[in-house]
Amino acid sequence: MSKSALILFSTVSLFSLASYAQAQDVTELNRIVIGTAGGDDNSVEVTDEDLVRINPVDLQDLFASEPTIAVGSSLPMSQKLYVNGVEETNLSVRIDGSRQNNKIFHHNSTTLIDPSLLKAVSIDPGVAPADAGPGALAGAVQYETKDVRDLLEDGKSFGGYTLNEYSSNGGVFSTSNALYGLQGGFEFLGFFKYAEGGLQEDGSGTDIIGSGTQLLSGLGKVAYQSEEGHRLEFSYERVNDDEARPYRANIGQILGGRPVPLTRNYDLARQNVVMTYTHEAPTGWWDPTIQLAYSVTNLDIDETNQQSYGKTDSLNGKIENRFGLDNGSVTAGVDFYSDKADMDYRLLTNRASDYVSAEKASNIGAYAQARLDLTDRLHTSFGGRADFQSFTGTNGYSNDVSGLSGNFSAAYDLTDFLTASAGVSHVFGGIPLAENFIQNPAWTYAGGVEAVTANNVYAGLTARLGDFDLSGKVFQTSISNARTPSWGGGAGLNKDMKSTGFELGLGYNWASGFARLGYANIDTTIDGAASDSYNGNYLTTPIGQIFTLEAAHTFVDHGVTIGASGQIVLSENSTSTATGGVGQALPGYEVFNAYAEYTPTQYENLTFRASVNNIFDETYSARATYGGEYASVVPLREPGRTFKVSLKAKF
Repeated sequence: MSKSALILFSTVSLFSLASYAQAQDVTELNRIVIGTAGGDDNSVEVTDEDLVRINPVDLQDLFASEPTIAVGSSLPMSQKLYVNGVEETNLSVRIDGSRQNNKIFHHNSTTLIDPSLLKAVSIDPGVAPADAGPGALAGAVQYETKDVRDLLEDGKSFGGYTLNEYSSNGGVFSTSNALYGLQGGFEFLGFFKYAEGGLQEDGSGTDIIGSGTQLLSGLGKVAYQSEEGHRLEFSYERVNDDEARPYRANIGQILGGRPVPLTRNYDLARQNVVMTYTHEAPTGWWDPTIQLAYSVTNLDIDETNQQSYGKTDSLNGKIENRFGLDNGSVTAGVDFYSDKADMDYRLLTNRASDYVSAEKASNIGAYAQARLDLTDRLHTSFGGRADFQSFTGTNGYSNDVSGLSGNFSAAYDLTDFLTASAGVSHVFGGIPLAENFIQNPAWTYAGGVEAVTANNVYAGLTARLGDFDLSGKVFQTSISNARTPSWGGGAGLNKDMKSTGFELGLGYNWASGFARLGYANIDTTIDGAASDSYNGNYLTTPIGQIFTLEAAHTFVDHGVTIGASGQIVLSENSTSTATGGVGQALPGYEVFNAYAEYTPTQYENLTFRASVNNIFDETYSARATYGGEYASVVPLREPGRTFKVSLKAKF
């Protein structure tokens, strides 16, 4: 079937479902929403209802319906997130408010996360508020994990659930279990998940190298809230992936070059510890948040002749207060981080080649962000921050830098159904740490290393006509002096990158479901030339044109929800190679998924789900996956047709 035929067929199917569903009994079924009130009209929100509906296993599932958000690699431990075409190392990434130091090995995931732990995700593409934290060069990502009050049913003081899932492709079995309770002012939550399985097959029936499953994740929380509203919460989250992966974990194979084994074992563990004080009964100008956090990622790679142990961590925190006003709020505070990326390398055949190295940076920032409705029609968000950073290199080199950042965005209701929005920001990012696996203790930092900065802008229109909504947005991110060091090339290499694009969305909502189409066209360049995934390490990758489709409906009287989704990615010819030559075209692909979920009306504590992913058994690599433009690279393929079943029981 041709691409145009698939688009037409999918569009007709989605809106046929919408027309039929209007006659059904109703219940509210939410979807991923673009834009929020109060001037932050640029955000992408994934709610707890979205997570239940999507039932994501990895980041690709989580953001499959967002055309401006791309995820490369079919393996969760080597997936990288791109927002508006920009890699997440250029975004402020937080989990429960804790800064993530993401300067880990470029062949694996930047931020390994298990969506089973999440209750919500918020993304500010490009223009991010000042209270999103330092280093938000191309925006911000905030992951929130589950809380007791999100899970506990009304009127109960104790509960739990068990969820068991089976996937036919690779024979993957997973079990998730949780217990939680609330007594007086005390809360507790314990959650763990274990998943295990063999190699998966792509659409042609070929094994995907290193695609076995060996995942363990967990979340623990305890909290106390007084009758006056004082709340103190302590949380600990951990995700561990320990399995044989492709030698370069985000690449299937490299043809030619130095001989290497087909696979090696990656033991990747990310941990996050957060202690937070808030006041849950704020009065007027008193709405404080005090937070102290520690995040750490360890990567151990043991081979026959060498061992590599990398660690990135961040001690960070903030003290802020939200001042409530009649027409909005102002949030002001100070934050800090102390980040380190270090490496312990051991060459077992020549111990004289052993080395240790580390780079570190500390930062203190002060910020304020106002979110004000200046009139009934004009909603604004504006703010700024000042950052003071101290950087230390592998050989003791040090440099102190400082800078200012500012942002402004607004949404104006032109009519009762038409809203215009726009935003702009300038961001000071300090000196980014070098990835620990390419650090060289012999670096001299000749000429010094400089701070990176970015400029972002967007403008959009949203029309809401009854149950229909139509949206469009143009955007651009320009990053200057981005640090891209290499082992032999030096510590101070830098590049300029630019991402320019636009997106369109069409949605139809009814009380028991929705249908939605999305389209994005994103062009990225590095130093003025077409981007490629090699030169784009730490920066970007070719994206091009992506269509997304999604629909869902609940038959209330029967306790049944059905849904479908798809991606249609067009071929991309504008690619280059590391030497500046013309890269091979990235092929297009079409992939579709469907599911049905059943909760018996007489047994509402039980939920059955069945789904099929990649219905037509497409053989393809996700657009953001490394190496598609290189003839010498075999990119990682995505799994072929996959049937999944699950049973969840709550008590």
